[in-house]
Amino acid sequence: MPGPPCGSLLDYKTAKFSLTRNRRVGLLHRLLQLSALGYLLGWVLLLRKGYQERDAAPRVAMVTKVKGAAAAEAAGRRLWDAADLTWPPQGENVLFLVTNFIATIQQAQGTCPESPSVLDGMCTEDADCPMGNPVVHGNGIKTGKCLMFNATCSTCEIYGWCPVENGTLPRKLLLAETENFTLFIKNTVHFTKFNFSKCNTLQTTDPSYFKTCTYDPIFNPSCPVFRVRDMVEAAGENFGDLALLGGSIRVLIEWNCDLDRAAAQCQPQYSFSLQDTRYNFRTASYYWGSQQQLYRNLLKLYGIRFDVSVHGQAGKFSIVPTAVSFGTSIAFFGAATMVCDLVLLYLDGKADLYWKEKFEELQPAPSTLLELPQIELCRQLLGHGPQRQEGSHDLDEEEG
Repeated sequence: MPGPPCGSLLDYKTAKFSLTRNRRVGLLHRLLQLSALGYLLGWVLLLRKGYQERDAAPRVAMVTKVKGAAAAEAAGRRLWDAADLTWPPQGENVLFLVTNFIATIQQAQGTCPESPSVLDGMCTEDADCPMGNPVVHGNGIKTGKCLMFNATCSTCEIYGWCPVENGTLPRKLLLAETENFTLFIKNTVHFTKFNFSKCNTLQTTDPSYFKTCTYDPIFNPSCPVFRVRDMVEAAGENFGDLALLGGSIRVLIEWNCDLDRAAAQCQPQYSFSLQDTRYNFRTASYYWGSQQQLYRNLLKLYGIRFDVSVHGQAGKFSIVPTAVSFGTSIAFFGAATMVCDLVLLYLDGKADLYWKEKFEELQPAPSTLLELPQIELCRQLLGHGPQRQEGSHDLDEEEG
């Protein structure tokens, strides 16, 4: 009897295993299995630690402090310490250390010729200096006069802070001693998923430890006190060249904590990289003169900007990622068998033979007469009846 139209949907296929003496496919199968095993042991378990649950978003707290002193002859001999040379005085993740400066002292509001370094301030006659117009990229407002700045050039007279800013950069580094300044970085991370906190400072009862130690990646990695020159050189730069015109250095603190081990082994790694060169800004201090005249000292400050950033992650054993990692690896073992089957069935020279041996369609034999077609049943019944009667009649005649 023909089956129902959707009968094929209800067919069941069972696996049939055939032993194939094909060394090339056998070698391929073992190589794929070894690759899956190497992936599980080497990459998933050892390198990626796939058996651990991870927290890659720690809460971070940070405090930075600068210590040191330097002397400079510009604008009168003066001693500069960390309070003078650091902005802000007590920073967090960003701070600026002054290494060089240009000083313009005793400026007062009045009229004076514009600096010849300003192109819009150059003139040959008064008509080049329309009254009331600000000098583009300049220091004040034009008064309408063209004055001799020196024996070789003329500039527009302006109303502003006079004398105008001195634009000559010293060829020698004025605050060379800043290379010996120290930067103290205190950093605490808290992994909320595991309720685990760690600080980069050494737990010690010696109150003078942080006043005498200096960070060294090999001999003193637990001291978070960094010498400025060492940080610049670790970023691949020369301190004298970078400090002359300023620059920006990134300080990266990385925490990679394995919480299946002792907490003491969770230690940060520090790295330094140059982000930019030529960093400066201006600041002024104001005071009143003897005749109630307002004065200011203008400083154009060059220095090194330190951007401190923290990245961290922690891992701890958990059954869920372990099961997922093993399940993924087991799937690769199954994929190895599937690849070898495809090679045998489609790429091998004896593919037809493998097809016949691997796939076999079974037709179950009828078990009862009710399963035979009715017409076949009738033929059998009609055929056996006359034969039996005829046979019995012949026997009777022979006996008679």
